[in-house]
Amino acid sequence: MSSEEEATHRSSSASSLLDSPSSSPPNLHYVGKKEEIVKAGRVTKLLNGCRDVLILYHDRQLYAMDKRCYHSGGELQHGDIEEFNGRLCIVCPWHKYKITLAEGEGLYQAVDDPTKKPLKTHWRSKGVKQRIHKVTEVNGDVFVSLNKSCAAIESDFYQTEKYRTVPLKSQPVPKKQ
Repeated sequence: MSSEEEATHRSSSASSLLDSPSSSPPNLHYVGKKEEIVKAGRVTKLLNGCRDVLILYHDRQLYAMDKRCYHSGGELQHGDIEEFNGRLCIVCPWHKYKITLAEGEGLYQAVDDPTKKPLKTHWRSKGVKQRIHKVTEVNGDVFVSLNKSCAAIESDFYQTEKYRTVPLKSQPVPKKQ
């Protein structure tokens, strides 16, 4: 197959995937070329005019989630990726909240009995706190389908125009008098 035929095949393949007449599959949003996302490591996109999404590449896997942390709106693209109890998490740069990449669960370290020394800790889940979106790759093109679950998820709070136009501060600046 020539490079021109390959480009046409890729384009028609992605196009047929995007223009699927079936209403059951979610809408796919083009977010970039896989090679570009791999090189950047992290990319943010405004999808559907209303959802800020972080797309990241880690350990040969693509992930997508709401861009701002569910806790206070910290921008997750600046967070470190670490493993906790065998689960990959992004750590919010503001308050160090740990969010699993695959499920969007908030993790915390619990103490069995705070009166017993030495303290015995283990990792627990707070449940799903961050909205996770599905990533699909078609011939090197990367698409995200937004999670349209009607159940409220805490990261939804930061998906308003207010948080897209006003930079968030970790502490409010006192007014001069």
